[in-house]
Amino acid sequence: MAYPRVERVTASVREAAVEVKIGVQHSPRELVIESTETAQDVERAVAGALDAGAGGLLTLVDDKGRRVIVPAAKIAYVEIAETESRRVGFVAS
Repeated sequence: MAYPRVERVTASVREAAVEVKIGVQHSPRELVIESTETAQDVERAVAGALDAGAGGLLTLVDDKGRRVIVPAAKIAYVEIAETESRRVGFVAS
């Protein structure tokens, strides 16, 4: 009995997304957001919120369209990282 030849093909899918981690003062947890904005856009939004002073708000939109609003005065740190290429595997005969 002969089996059909099966090849494994792997493709890379690059999504233009960044992962943003926001540390909040006096909170042991951090907010983690995946956004379709560029790292530069997120950095500008953070800088703008911090420059606005005590009444500033950091507003980001995640990849599902949900808005996250954080008072700038409560931000402990912000980590911005571009997400890695995701590997998608499939079988072709």
